[in-house]
Amino acid sequence: MTGDIRLAVLDMAGTTVSDDGVVMAAFRQALDAVGGAPGGAGGKDPEEFLVKTMGQSKIEVFTELFGGDEAKAARANAAFEAAYGRSIANGALHPIPGAEETMAALRHAGVAVCLTTGFAPATRHAVLDALGWTSSVDLSLSPADAGRGRPWPDMVLTAVLRLEVDDVHEVAVVGDTANDLLSGWRAGAGVVAGVLTGAHGRARLEAVPHTHILSGVSEVPGVVLA
Repeated sequence: MTGDIRLAVLDMAGTTVSDDGVVMAAFRQALDAVGGAPGGAGGKDPEEFLVKTMGQSKIEVFTELFGGDEAKAARANAAFEAAYGRSIANGALHPIPGAEETMAALRHAGVAVCLTTGFAPATRHAVLDALGWTSSVDLSLSPADAGRGRPWPDMVLTAVLRLEVDDVHEVAVVGDTANDLLSGWRAGAGVVAGVLTGAHGRARLEAVPHTHILSGVSEVPGVVLA
């Protein structure tokens, strides 16, 4: 890039935050809480479906998984958020190597940082509090703050509006899932970078529109500040 990026929209779990399987464990607990694996989502294996839909709003994932049963999806989502919250309280989360340094470098260079996630706002705030990141970012967003979750562009565009960025091409979107990259591409971001530290591997990331595939978030400053 040419140093024209003014906003970096970074995903949380798998991109800046490592949870060592906590998302999957919370998902299993959620399924147990509502009576086990559903028959929705075309009868696909629920855990495979979760991996495929990583990056999306969790309530939307459960709704599709349960074949549109919104009441059951809401119960499962509440159980998921509670289980994930317990893991946060138990210290299960930690920064992806280089994440804190990357956010600091970007902000020092005048690039605003927004963290995005498919979690509910309360869970997002709990993660930020646990990691001590509340004052380390300019904004954090969940699907509930924007309208729709990924792969739609709503969270990226909400960040653009709230942080008063003039041009979507001045935005870098970074994430570990195909849904992250699709949201950035659809928003018109100038940089749409996949990182290989989370749910989706290189082949899956390369199959969707992007500008960069990076080993990890520590490489982001070299792309957006060059």
